[in-house]
Amino acid sequence: MAIPTRYRDRLAARCEGQIIVTVDKDHCLLVYPLPDWEELERKLVRLPSMNKVARRIVRIMVGYATEVDMDANGRILVSRELRDFASLEKNAILIGQGNKFELWDEATWNEKRDAWLSEEDDGELPAELESISF
Repeated sequence: MAIPTRYRDRLAARCEGQIIVTVDKDHCLLVYPLPDWEELERKLVRLPSMNKVARRIVRIMVGYATEVDMDANGRILVSRELRDFASLEKNAILIGQGNKFELWDEATWNEKRDAWLSEEDDGELPAELESISF
């Protein structure tokens, strides 16, 4: 998988091409620059271990976290285990998400995107989003 050219220089400067790939509950992969992952990982491991939901999140995200290096051509090698998890076979799509990317099987992304776009909103915004103008 190749990181788009427009992000390569920033990733090289930010993390010297060191990237963490892990799984997401939506069956895509999350791709983090190493410093951003380290910050998130510190927060994750501080979650209460007696909380069932927190423990499950830590097990999955930290347990599958795999360090990969971006080569000079912006390519990263994603393990077979992670590719299988996200059903990555032929065409993949990389979606920017601020401090990370999501790596999706293209057909799965298209299906999920179309479903999300057709969902009816119940009008309830989380409090964190109420002050943001779109």
